[in-house]
Amino acid sequence: MNKITRFLSLCCAVAVLAGISGAGVLSARASTDNGQPAESTAETAAETTEAPVKPAPTEFAHIYECAISGDQIVIDGQMEGSFSDSAYYDNYLYLFEQKPYQRDLKGRTDYAAWITKGDALHFSIPLNHGTQSDRLYSSFVVAVYDGEEYIQVSNEVYVTNPEVMAKYTEPYKTGQTKKGLLIQTTQTMIADAFELGVNHVIVNIPFSHILGSGIDYTYDGRTYHFSSDVLAVYDDTIRRMSEKNMTVTAVLLNDWNNATPQLYYPGVTRQPAGTANYYGFHVATEEGFETLKAIAAFLTERYSSLQSPYGRVSNWVIGNEINNQLWNYMGPMSLEQYMEEYVRAFRVFYTAIRSTSSTSRVFFSTDYNWLHEADGRLKYNAKDVLDTFNSMVVPGGPMDWELAYHPYSIPMVEPEFWNDAETGLIKNNASSPVVNMINLNVLTDYLQQPQFLMRSGKPRHVILSEQGFTSQSHSRGEAEELQAAAIAYAYYLADSNPLIDAFIMSRQVDAPSEVAASCSFGLWSCDMSKPNDIVPTMRKQSWTVYKNIDDRKRTLETTEKYKKYIGIEKWSDVIPDFKWKSQEK
Repeated sequence: MNKITRFLSLCCAVAVLAGISGAGVLSARASTDNGQPAESTAETAAETTEAPVKPAPTEFAHIYECAISGDQIVIDGQMEGSFSDSAYYDNYLYLFEQKPYQRDLKGRTDYAAWITKGDALHFSIPLNHGTQSDRLYSSFVVAVYDGEEYIQVSNEVYVTNPEVMAKYTEPYKTGQTKKGLLIQTTQTMIADAFELGVNHVIVNIPFSHILGSGIDYTYDGRTYHFSSDVLAVYDDTIRRMSEKNMTVTAVLLNDWNNATPQLYYPGVTRQPAGTANYYGFHVATEEGFETLKAIAAFLTERYSSLQSPYGRVSNWVIGNEINNQLWNYMGPMSLEQYMEEYVRAFRVFYTAIRSTSSTSRVFFSTDYNWLHEADGRLKYNAKDVLDTFNSMVVPGGPMDWELAYHPYSIPMVEPEFWNDAETGLIKNNASSPVVNMINLNVLTDYLQQPQFLMRSGKPRHVILSEQGFTSQSHSRGEAEELQAAAIAYAYYLADSNPLIDAFIMSRQVDAPSEVAASCSFGLWSCDMSKPNDIVPTMRKQSWTVYKNIDDRKRTLETTEKYKKYIGIEKWSDVIPDFKWKSQEK
């Protein structure tokens, strides 16, 4: 039997079974009296031994808008291509809602809305915010029906304006200068940070620390429990920093906790030391998604306003150095799979944060390995992560994501980053294996390309959220002068680059474990007789440099003696658009 004969035979058989005739007898759905699509009654003829091959859908629904309007989500788009053959597909387009853990339409019949083909591609559905049916975090796709299954024929889109739901709309807290520091949260060292005149501070928030008992929090109809004792410490620190007019950046970290297995990617188990310091956030399961969004919402609500008794966090960094799974472990996988999982989780954080505080900024973080040390399974190039993240975000709807970058010297055990070109890993273009302080312009130039600009048309915000320079050279021993010179040079480079918002030093006090590895990054030395504690002993030369680095009257005077270690006569000779050039002698 040839194809034409077989096709006509099938049409006749179905027409008899359905009790209808004429064009469209194979339509997967018919219209009821009120115009609502009705379930298909089409059946395959019993005598047909070989069903015709169904052609793929020929239409594409390009969704270009998915936004909250009042208590509705409004979705608009435009059809491309021609409508699929009505002998195989019905006359309707169906809108499906997908939770972050739902990856396809297999077995789904619960479409949220429908329109007739030929009508404007427009849907309006309830937001249901604050209920167990909340759609704020969902994505949406358009599908067609072939009588057996729904087939996606659109891009997947998310709500792009969660900020319209925000309770807090205070202007973003901009630091008076770019000077920042990872501080020790003791009374003495907080006072020391105030004396340094720091304008930006980093607070690390591992999830295992904050989960516990004492605080019950209900979100979307479910109750979660947080440690009142631990949060009291964070409350005091963030409140005191906020009261001193500092811009607070919180780094959210997923460390191991046997009590919360849902927070780890399916199949991931606790890894040995040196394989995973922290674990990747995910929303690949329903329980993982529900827990993650609740924690994100809790933290954001607690720390989103200067009027809050707990203080305000302005910047949220989701994970640490995500291009290296040592800090964001999800198990060996390709860059594309890894980034797809991360982007989905990032959107949940972004939505929770921006729907509570409209001006808060949400960052992801990479190290300086721009095109270096990637293995494609556990380590990825920072440039590839940046490119892939952006390319995956665009089809789903824009987010004003930002970048937290870590431009350490290479190797980290030597402070003179100005000599890093000797490693062969520094170039002054986007093919550079490493991008750190000496070629920082490569990063900021790259982000000014059109595909990376924000919705406003402006470049992304970049903070240098972690960098340090050792005062203990691996090859030469004590190097306090070189550390002070490196901090001065690096800060001037960041301060003179208008696309860098903050320069946040790691750290205030040396950590014994880092000192043992020749990474004495602190402005204070530590007590090495207490390897499990960070106990400050005395200030280094770098402390005075950092205190005065942003002081118009003292900065050049303080850094004068360190120019000889770099081999320069004027800072403006090596720093483009040097901020203090007019004051140089």
